[in-house]
Amino acid sequence: MSTQRKLFSGILLIAVLAATVFFVFEANRASRAGPQPKAGAVPVTTAPVIVKTVPVRLYAIGNVEPYTTVSLKARIDGQIVSVHFKEGDEVRKDAILFEIDPRPFEASLRQAQANLAKDKALLDRAVEQQKRYKDLLGKNFISADAYEQVRTNSETAAATVSADQAAIESAKISLDYCTIRSPVTGYAGRIQIQQGNLVKANDTNALVTINQVVPIYASFSIPEQSLADIRKYQADGELKVEAHVADTRHPPVAGKLSFIDNSADTTTGTIRLKAEFPNTDKALWPGQFVNVVLTLYEQKDAVVAPSAAVQNGPNGQYVFVVNSDQTVALRDIKIARADGEDTIIASGLKPGEQVVTVGQLRLAPGSRVSPAKAAS
Repeated sequence: MSTQRKLFSGILLIAVLAATVFFVFEANRASRAGPQPKAGAVPVTTAPVIVKTVPVRLYAIGNVEPYTTVSLKARIDGQIVSVHFKEGDEVRKDAILFEIDPRPFEASLRQAQANLAKDKALLDRAVEQQKRYKDLLGKNFISADAYEQVRTNSETAAATVSADQAAIESAKISLDYCTIRSPVTGYAGRIQIQQGNLVKANDTNALVTINQVVPIYASFSIPEQSLADIRKYQADGELKVEAHVADTRHPPVAGKLSFIDNSADTTTGTIRLKAEFPNTDKALWPGQFVNVVLTLYEQKDAVVAPSAAVQNGPNGQYVFVVNSDQTVALRDIKIARADGEDTIIASGLKPGEQVVTVGQLRLAPGSRVSPAKAAS
C-alpha cells in the first residue's frame, strides 16, 4: 500500500511540474507576441488608398527575333578549302568565313588579261593603218570603200578590246567570290557544308546562317481594339516597351515600338507589332519567349488601392473599409483596371481611406477589427 502511495505521489508531482512549465512557456510566448487584440476583434492587415501617377500599359507574350538573318550561299562553283570560324561564334562584318579554291578563277583571269594584251596590239596596228589610209584617201590614192574597210577593222578591234576588259572584270569578280565574308555582325549557326565539299552557285542549302542580335526585335500581338489607342499615343511620341525575360533576376530590357503590321489577323482579331531593343548585353536571344509591356501614357492623380483588397461578389467588386471606430464597412467599387499589385479605382473609394488586404474571409459588415499595417 505504501508503494502505491509513493507511485501516486510521483505521478502527481510530475503533472504539477508539467503544468507549471506549460504556463510559464505560454506566458513568455504571449509577452513576445506583444499586445493581443481586443476580445471579439478580428486581426486584419490594412493599407491606405493613395493617389499617384501610374502608367497605362498593354501586356502581351512576345517572341524574340533577330534584327537581320542572312543565309550565306556560294556565288560560284568550287571546292571549300578553308573555314575561318566555328559554329556559334560571333563574327564581325566583312570577316572572312569561307574560302573556295581560287586557282581555276586565277587562271581565267590570266587568260583574260592575255587576250586583252593581244587585242590591244591588234587595235594599235588597226589605228595606225586607219591613219595611213585616211591620208591616202585624201590624195585619192585609194577608194572610199577601201578606207571604210580599214576603219571597220579598227572599230572591230576596239570593240574586242572592250570585250576583253569586261572579261577581266568578270574574272576578277568571280575570283573575289572565292572569299565569302560576313555581311553583318552577328552569331553564326550550324555549318551546313563542311570544308572539302564541292558547292554550287546559289545552291538550295545555305553554307551557314548568321543572326544579328544587336539590336534585336521582339514581336507580339495585341487585340485589334487597342490599335486606335496605340496609333493615337504613338503620334504624340515614341512608345516605350519593356521585355521581361523568364529569368527574373535580370531586369526588364527597355526598348521602343518600331512596327505596326498593315493588316489584322482575321482568324485571331489581333495586330502584330514589333519592338526594337538595343540588346547591348545580349540579354535577349532569338527564339526566346518574353513578357512584353507596352506603355501608352502616364495617368496622373489616379486613385489606387492594393489589388489584394479587391474582392468579387455577386454585385461586382467590393472592399472592406476600416471606419474610425475600428469596425468595417463593405463598399462596392468600380475599377478602371488592374496593374500588378495596384488597382486603379474609378469610383467608390477616396484617398486616405484604409482598406483590408488580409483577413477578409472572417469579416462581415460591422465587424470589429484589430488592424495592422501591411509590410512595405
